[in-house]
Amino acid sequence: MKLITAYLHHVRVAPVVDALADAGFNNFILQDVKGTLKPLEEAEQVYSSAISLVISEAKLSLVCDEAQVSLVASIIRVSGSIGPDICGWVYVSTIDAALPIGGVAI
Repeated sequence: MKLITAYLHHVRVAPVVDALADAGFNNFILQDVKGTLKPLEEAEQVYSSAISLVISEAKLSLVCDEAQVSLVASIIRVSGSIGPDICGWVYVSTIDAALPIGGVAI
């Protein structure tokens, strides 16, 4: 199994979620995070004395089979794109174990 994590601009979250759902991927996590993606507009910029420029981003996490990695990454990269510049990142990690919560006798 693989964990796909993507960092997106908030304006691209809905198109990414819709595209993933259309492809049958419905179990994922979305989190609001702060990061240093290139801002799209002045309103996205928040300055911090500690790390200069910080913007609000969305972090998407999704677990899939290894055979689905290329499809999921492609969906995210195409539907999350804002133009010719790099506007986010997709990371793929290996999951060593997936253990259920509950339903197991101890």
